Amino acid sequence: MTPSYRTTPSKADGMPSGIPYIVGNEAAERFSFYGMKAILAVFMTEHLVNRSGDLAVMSNTDAKFYLHSFVVAGYLFPLIGAILADWIFGKYRTILWLSIIYCLGHLSLAVDETRLGLSIGLALIAVGTGAIKPCVSAHVGDQFGRGNRHLLSRVFGWFYLAINLGALASTLLTPILLNEKSFHDLFGSFAEPLAEFGIVPGPSLAFGVPGVLMALATLVFWLGRNTFVHVPPRGKAFLREALSGEGLRALGSLIPVYLCIAAFWCLFDQTASAWVLQAKSMDMKLLGITWLPSQLQAVNPLFILIFVPLFSYVIYPAIDRFFPLTPLRKIGLGMFLTVPAFSISGFIQMWIEAGQTPSIGWQVLAYAMLTAAEVMVSITCLEFSYTQAPPSIKSIVMSCYLASIAIGNEFTAVINAMISRQPLDQWLAGANYYWFFTGVMLCAAVAFVGVALRYSGKTYNPEST
Repeated sequence: MTPSYRTTPSKADGMPSGIPYIVGNEAAERFSFYGMKAILAVFMTEHLVNRSGDLAVMSNTDAKFYLHSFVVAGYLFPLIGAILADWIFGKYRTILWLSIIYCLGHLSLAVDETRLGLSIGLALIAVGTGAIKPCVSAHVGDQFGRGNRHLLSRVFGWFYLAINLGALASTLLTPILLNEKSFHDLFGSFAEPLAEFGIVPGPSLAFGVPGVLMALATLVFWLGRNTFVHVPPRGKAFLREALSGEGLRALGSLIPVYLCIAAFWCLFDQTASAWVLQAKSMDMKLLGITWLPSQLQAVNPLFILIFVPLFSYVIYPAIDRFFPLTPLRKIGLGMFLTVPAFSISGFIQMWIEAGQTPSIGWQVLAYAMLTAAEVMVSITCLEFSYTQAPPSIKSIVMSCYLASIAIGNEFTAVINAMISRQPLDQWLAGANYYWFFTGVMLCAAVAFVGVALRYSGKTYNPEST
């Protein structure tokens, strides 16, 4: 028999009882995703084997194509997840079932180090993480009623903190689990006893630990089933509302904005591919520590934790005194800031090609500027998308925003696929590769100014939803 769950929030003014399960689930899931993603480029270029067990690694260009194609899939599936949740299954069942698929993807990566295992694993993870994305944040909102709606912003603060703490921890740890020397440096005399239990550094352990965390995330979510509010799917009414004139007008106004923002993501997500591969040719010593190339990605969630309150309480109020900040102006400033941020990687590559070994500190500076841009572009656009979406299609609009990330990564993947052919193999070689994407970002930022000036959307206040 189908269990009976609450379908409406309680009238209490306290914190909903299901929130700890959701926040715990999010922290573990983000640990699993970012830990897996952090080591992908290094795995594909240094550890990939064939069916005989011999090394069969990818070139840097192929690895970048694979990684960005995976991100494309991960950010296209949110649209499917939103439709499945709101039309047929409801958010809880969609999240739970797709989390199981997600776990199977991690299992494939951990047990099969060939291209087949890689392809199956990334495909399953893309389906799982992508389709879950638009459901989880909406599921948080479903837990609140009139009496405790004022606590929603606090919970989303915890939610965001959980995401970045999970990302920070996993991005520091999983590269160590992949690298034999770093593993022995960290665990010291414990390395040999661990080996007796089959715990040895390598792809199986590095992908297996994120898999265990995803399984834990799924378990935590299932344990909260009796405390959650389960909003039932809306069936055909969902399709009628999504295709209404109001909904289509909102999407028509937002799509040009998202197309411009796609350029930001075609640069930002190269921190997991091009920047990791570039770091392998740099001096990795910083603050007295020799870092692994894939560990440098950890500075992004670290800077996020610093920059979010800094921008909210210091930088935005200071700018607002002489240049009134609207959401679109914040996004525009972030897009222009991305240009010098990515140009630093162009200068780094020029130094590498001159026989020099630049310090990784230059990449940290680029990360700082790019993360500041992320705060202005990504976080602002999430809030902007929510307020510009009619109540009936909020999940669809959020999915369309996530699709802009897919478009940006698809552009990067296509460029990398074309680089192996003449004449692009010469035109976009070395530093020219980074200058090309810097130019793309500059053109998109200028185009965004025109789009923002012509934007004519409508704001839907939370009270009206």
